[in-house]
Amino acid sequence: MTTPPPQPDVNVQISSTTSGPLNVAMSTAFQPAEWDYQFFMDNPGATTTLGNLMPQHVRLQAISQGVPQVTASSWNFSVVDAITQPVLGIGDHSPEFQIAKAPPFMYTNGDNSSTFLDPTFAQFAGYAQNLVEYYSTGGFTAPDGPHVSPAWPTDTITWWGIYNEPNINNSLTPQQYVTMYNEVVPLMHATDPNLKFIALELADFSGQVQAWVPPFVAGVTAQVDVMATHFYSTCDQTDTDATVFATVPGFATDVQFFYSQMKNTSLAAVPVWVLENNVNADYANSNGDSTCNPGQVFVTDQRGSSPFFAAWRPYVFSQLGKAGVQALYHWDFDADAQFGEVNYSNDAIQLSYWVDYWLARMFPSPPGANILNFTNSDDADIEILPVQNPDNSVLIMLANHSVQSPATDNNGPGAPHIIGLDLSALPAFQSGSLLTIDATTSVSQGPSPITVTPSSQMTVTLNGYGVAFLTLK
Repeated sequence: MTTPPPQPDVNVQISSTTSGPLNVAMSTAFQPAEWDYQFFMDNPGATTTLGNLMPQHVRLQAISQGVPQVTASSWNFSVVDAITQPVLGIGDHSPEFQIAKAPPFMYTNGDNSSTFLDPTFAQFAGYAQNLVEYYSTGGFTAPDGPHVSPAWPTDTITWWGIYNEPNINNSLTPQQYVTMYNEVVPLMHATDPNLKFIALELADFSGQVQAWVPPFVAGVTAQVDVMATHFYSTCDQTDTDATVFATVPGFATDVQFFYSQMKNTSLAAVPVWVLENNVNADYANSNGDSTCNPGQVFVTDQRGSSPFFAAWRPYVFSQLGKAGVQALYHWDFDADAQFGEVNYSNDAIQLSYWVDYWLARMFPSPPGANILNFTNSDDADIEILPVQNPDNSVLIMLANHSVQSPATDNNGPGAPHIIGLDLSALPAFQSGSLLTIDATTSVSQGPSPITVTPSSQMTVTLNGYGVAFLTLK
């Protein structure tokens, strides 16, 4: 007697009609500072590893000793450029430089944690202008001599972010940030009219978008090319998988709030980018304790590079893409199991790398695609993202974020599901392939697609946390 095959427990029906565009560029980030500036020196092959991600406008966030102005009269670009110069030569040769912090002498206590000495931000604007001159217009001369980027004029920096997470850094108010932005951007633009500017880059948690976006939209007079924010699902490693996954729809809600506030204003056509994204934002302080949870010993959150991530990041990508986000950045490229796509010490690839690698390839932007309408019998556990590409091929992404034991699982295995796909509304296809990233994926080699035979009724099995990409041509 033949045992019948298992029946789908999730049913998805794909329509031939579309609901709107999907146009999400994938990218990654670096934080040039004294603790990681030697990454490319120690791992010269990392330029290839990075380039294979096809990242767009790689983000550079220089902090601490990565801030190149040392005193009012002296500069040292060696730390920031140990990362920036290799990145300038990779991919689109067009990184985004976030002016994350001012030089320490511009703050009241001479450190980056205190308030600005100059409430007009004219001094900070002068620093930003020097950075533009260094990277984009042939350099500047300071009391300690001339300074010019080694990559100039072949590779320059066009995209600039104005300050990092002003809602939690240096006691800035929303109005002070508007004042800063309106002071800094015109001076930079006058130095190089080709520049593009990214605003806000909020630490996005409960209520922050609502508190910061309306006053910025109402008060900004300078050029804005992108509105940006950062999303992390938790700052506590003890949060369960269910708690972490439950944050993702809120990311999309905040993006929709951005667009609702910009609608019918001069910023109506400005896109929203997410320039930092990862599972857990926490990190160890100098004593090895949790920065977010004083009194707790910091514990690395393995979910940033485990099979959990293979469900979480595609879920985030889909939700944000449907909400209109046009760029999604990993935080950050070279780090540990919590944050990195590769290991900082040896450039060893982590599972998170393959997730981002394939998202960039499956959903290239440009040209983007059109989202197909669909129904899903279990959208609480399975995220579906079906698109029709310009060549009329169809790609269906299925992310299984179903938690096996919601009350207790922390980096658990996920619950298995068999997903039935009704494709009868679509035209007949001649070829198909299926690529899956899950607990069985080789971290060193990555996943390999398998050939499948298209039909009007198909099934995809995900045996726990993971993502599958079904391509039909």
